[in-house]
Amino acid sequence: MTSIYSAEGKSLPCTVIEAGPCVVTQIKTQDRDGYEAVQLGFGEKKEKNTPNALKGHFKKANTSPKAKLVEFKGFDQANLGDTVLVDIFEEGEFVDVIGTSKGKGFQGVVRRHGFAGVGQATHGQHNRLRAPGSIGACSYPARVFKGMRMAGQMGNKRRLASNLQVLKVIAEKNLVIIKGSIPGAKGSTVTINK
Repeated sequence: MTSIYSAEGKSLPCTVIEAGPCVVTQIKTQDRDGYEAVQLGFGEKKEKNTPNALKGHFKKANTSPKAKLVEFKGFDQANLGDTVLVDIFEEGEFVDVIGTSKGKGFQGVVRRHGFAGVGQATHGQHNRLRAPGSIGACSYPARVFKGMRMAGQMGNKRRLASNLQVLKVIAEKNLVIIKGSIPGAKGSTVTINK
């Protein structure tokens, strides 16, 4: 994240995203596929690291192998092999950004769910300050309910950040500056929906 200044002089937190160029690698139609969509490819991938099936897929679009393929419904008319640039975005419009959040590994209940722990270091407590406490009931129901908040894997999930405003579009560098934060680490791939 970074920040830029608005015309009124306010500091706005923002994220810079490289959003192109993307190549139309496939066009899905109602007759052949059962729905209408456009598949876009982004990023470069080495030919030797691409499976043969995908090599043929990219050859139809007359393009080099792409690292990421994403489908978009409701896209304007496009032709196979066309290049979609960042100028499809307009300053001031609102978009949704989908990405994979940062993975934080196996975490306890205090970090993962905000539990307070036992709360006291006295009265016989030993090494229990960050423990979850009691998790079950009595002889009825004699089990732990599904969905009980416990320690476990934290992060590394697909997340949606909605209604983020496009502050600036830099067409010559294929950059979009979006207000606020987006899910994922630096350098990760995200999807922007209008």
